[in-house]
Amino acid sequence: MKSILMILTSHEAMENTDSKTGVWLGEFTDPYYEFIDAGFQVTLASPAGGKPPIDPMSTLTENITESNRRFNDDATALAAFEHTHVLSNVDPNIYDAVFYPGGHGPIWDLATDTFSGRLILDYIAAGKPVGAVCHGPAALIKAAELQPGFLEGKRIAGFTNAEETLSLRADNVPYKLETRLKELGADFHSAALPFMSHVETSGLLVTGQNPLSAGPTAKALIALLEEHSVTV
Repeated sequence: MKSILMILTSHEAMENTDSKTGVWLGEFTDPYYEFIDAGFQVTLASPAGGKPPIDPMSTLTENITESNRRFNDDATALAAFEHTHVLSNVDPNIYDAVFYPGGHGPIWDLATDTFSGRLILDYIAAGKPVGAVCHGPAALIKAAELQPGFLEGKRIAGFTNAEETLSLRADNVPYKLETRLKELGADFHSAALPFMSHVETSGLLVTGQNPLSAGPTAKALIALLEEHSVTV
């Protein structure tokens, strides 16, 4: 059975506001059940371990997805989320792929996490897919800092500057993800309109733009894993 490591943020504070962030719940649950239903084993980890913070906005009625409801009734998934592994204690060699859900949190902790950055580089070097959605691609920043040029020319999707502005959180983040990825050489792409689903696959990197892209990004990662299993 193939196994996937999902790495969640541990960061909840935002700048210049008392509002909180964390994991955008649907960006975790949508991919999680795509992986589970495809027969994969899923392990959850986060920089601090334990229960990751959940962005309160992602639990509002208008943002609830079918997978959120399924998660709330899934004792196994709830327990795994409550007790995520400390990322630095995880043996990354035992997993076949890694996936980073979003929420704003990753632009603080995963963007600066050296263990995570090296894991991404090691996975790509070993022929293992790396997936990320929305603000999850912030994890690629540390990989690019550790290996300059890593993102040069790679087609990447992520939460756009326009979406950041429309979400009314542009003044509460240390940088805009789209801008930072472009500065690191990424060939950044997005949907024609904000908040529409968009996924990019560039070699072994699979990235999605926003919450609506979470499930499709997971499906694209699964396709890469299936393609790899056929060719080896």
